[in-house]
Amino acid sequence: MTAARPIHFEIHADDVSRAVAFYRDVFGWAFEDWSEYAGMPYFGAVTGEEGTPGINGAIMERRGDGGGAGAPVNGAVLTLGCEDYDSLHTAILEAGGQVAHPKSPLPGMAWQGYYLDTEGNVFGLHQPDPAAA
Repeated sequence: MTAARPIHFEIHADDVSRAVAFYRDVFGWAFEDWSEYAGMPYFGAVTGEEGTPGINGAIMERRGDGGGAGAPVNGAVLTLGCEDYDSLHTAILEAGGQVAHPKSPLPGMAWQGYYLDTEGNVFGLHQPDPAAA
C-alpha cells in the first residue's frame, strides 16, 4: 500500500467573500480567484511561503446546509500551527470567529483550542509549548 498525505484543503462557506476576508485578516493568507475554472465561487488559498511546512487550499461555496454551532463535526478539522496562541485568539474573535472549545494544555507538548470561523466551520489552533500544563 502506498502512503498518501494531504496536499490541499477546502473550506466551505455560505459567504465566500466573508470567509476569504476572515482567513486573510486573521492568518495573512493570500487568495487567487479560481471561480472561472471551478464554475462556482472558489478562491485558492496560499497559506505560507514556498518551501515552508504546510499546505495550500481553497475557500469554496457551500453546497447545502452547514452544521452550525453545536452540531457534531462532519468532516475533517483544519488545525493551524502558531507561535502566539493568545494574539490569534484575539484576532479570531475580533474578525467574527467564536470559541468552540477553549484553549487547553496538552501537557508537556502544546496548547490546543478550537474555533468556529464566520461560516460555522470548526478549525483548531496549536501552539507547541513543552511547558504547557
